[in-house]
Amino acid sequence: MKKLFSIVALFAILSMMTPAMAGTHGKDGKISGRSVGAAVCSLLVWPGIGQAINEQSTEKNVTHAVLGLTGIFRIWSFYDALIDRDGGVWHNRI
Repeated sequence: MKKLFSIVALFAILSMMTPAMAGTHGKDGKISGRSVGAAVCSLLVWPGIGQAINEQSTEKNVTHAVLGLTGIFRIWSFYDALIDRDGGVWHNRI
């Protein structure tokens, strides 16, 4: 169990170095205290909460919350909330 958790944690850290869904036409904001708190909520509680804290569009919040049913999406939602990325929703992209 410890090995599995360690591998998942390592993968999560390494995957944050490069955006997994590059080219989604989002605009990066700035990392702030609020965006760090939003990212932690998005990772630990549920994806989409961080986007709501960052005052993103309702469509983006719902998209992140629904895709949060897949466990791995929490990592992307965490990254997205951390950099306070604006845009990059639906319309043939996520």
